[in-house]
Amino acid sequence: MYRLDRIVLREVALPLKEPFVSGVSRVDVRRLLVVEAWCGGVCGYGESSPLSDPYYTEETTETAWHVLESFLIPAVLGRPWRSPADVAARLAPVRRHFMAKAGLEGAVWDLYARLQGLPLSRALGGTRDRIPSGIAVGITGDLAALGERVKQALDAGYARVKIKIKPGWDVEPVRYLRERFGDFPLMADANSTYTLQDAHRLKELDAYGLIMIEQPLAWDDLVEHARLQQLLETPICLDESIPSLAAARAALDLGSCRVINVKPGRVGGLLEAMAIHDLCRERGVPAWCGGMLESGIGRAHLVALASLPGFTLPGDISPSGRYWERDIVEPPFTLLPGGEIAVPSGPGIGVAVDREALERCTVRARAFAP
Repeated sequence: MYRLDRIVLREVALPLKEPFVSGVSRVDVRRLLVVEAWCGGVCGYGESSPLSDPYYTEETTETAWHVLESFLIPAVLGRPWRSPADVAARLAPVRRHFMAKAGLEGAVWDLYARLQGLPLSRALGGTRDRIPSGIAVGITGDLAALGERVKQALDAGYARVKIKIKPGWDVEPVRYLRERFGDFPLMADANSTYTLQDAHRLKELDAYGLIMIEQPLAWDDLVEHARLQQLLETPICLDESIPSLAAARAALDLGSCRVINVKPGRVGGLLEAMAIHDLCRERGVPAWCGGMLESGIGRAHLVALASLPGFTLPGDISPSGRYWERDIVEPPFTLLPGGEIAVPSGPGIGVAVDREALERCTVRARAFAP
């Protein structure tokens, strides 16, 4: 039986090497929440990764801080637990606020794995020691600039390239990349910027052999995605529309998608992410791990999750140097030959948190004790 005898909540600010632009937002400085869960002198680290604005989900850095501080941390602090599932059950009465929950649950998972002397990947049921790495390229608005970024990604050996699209920036950039680079693993992410009336435009993308089109329609819609999927040869992948196992099951039953992007933050933590993984594996549906511009702490959780056998496609899990001049973990994640990232084999998340770097980028912190 364990008890959380101290929890520390931090907001960190990490400048990106270059702005990341999607169809709905631009990020220059990544504001993240780091959660430290302490038990008997052992610390586990988690990360809550909402964006600063409510355009991806309804959560923001500020709302996640408030919900963690006022509701989630008090629900678990000092109370007995045997496994992370016990902690997740105490968080369940709070509706939604999935990214806030994921940060705290993730810290408990890291702590639990450390206390068991296991790598987090093995504690989750992972079977791989390396995972394929994909890269996401933001909207440039300039074809030549897009081409150079994709060339750099291909030269580096990434296993898959994803580009962001939106109305007016879709068929032309995809056509350009195919004409310049030929056949390589390419997908497009629309971030809910289209409607069903744009089906004819999206249908044009069938000609370019995309692995998938991610989240073309509204974030809360499954029915129109099912209608669109019937019109397209290209598989639809759902992201924002899948906040839970129940939503994933409904999407597959309706035929709303043929691929699912699993983000622990979006679904409330690793337990729900594993349940969706299990569903996809049972149904024979390709799945992959998405990213939210995490620091090395959040990235370590993603790498551990992606080591599960049902994640059959490269995820958005790039090395640390893709985004940061200096990450807050040691060693930083790097890209291996063949476009892979090594799954850490040490206890817990398997990498050390650089406390000096963490303190330097912390903009506020609060410690909680029973």
